[in-house]
Amino acid sequence: MLQAEERMERALASLGEAFGSVRTGRASALLLDRIKVDYYGVPTPVNQMAGIKTPDAHMLVIEPWDKGVLGAIEHAIMESDLGVTPSNDGSCIRLPFPSLTEERRRELVKQCKNYAEEARVAVRKARQDANAALDRCVKDDNLPEDDERRAQAEVQKLTDKYVAQVDEAFKKKEAEVMEI
Repeated sequence: MLQAEERMERALASLGEAFGSVRTGRASALLLDRIKVDYYGVPTPVNQMAGIKTPDAHMLVIEPWDKGVLGAIEHAIMESDLGVTPSNDGSCIRLPFPSLTEERRRELVKQCKNYAEEARVAVRKARQDANAALDRCVKDDNLPEDDERRAQAEVQKLTDKYVAQVDEAFKKKEAEVMEI
């Protein structure tokens, strides 16, 4: 039970990370978490090599601690799928985020829906594995079938709880993306 709950919790946390990387109408430092820069031969996340500020809702400012990596950061952002063109002024990089079109918002909602479905599948897989473990306990340890049914009901309640949390997170993200 504890292993199943832990796996379900990890699926929910993974969903939160995936949702954080989806661009909404606002600029967020979380968008840069996935971008890695080649820093002296080591792929390093941008947030570990620079200060990231949001002066307004549609702008990110990246100020690297080592000014020599400005070009590498700019190149990594250009190569990413953010869809933003960085402007380098020699001391910092500015990322202007234009407002999203209705069509782009719908694409992002579809992407979020896919992330939510992946999380639901992970939760159900944890349930399936927990039920398989219960079946093994019945065969190996002579666990009474009544106890097995009770445990399966508990696993199902846990699954329903986490699926509901995934659905709730998706609804919040969908509202955030569709907000103008």
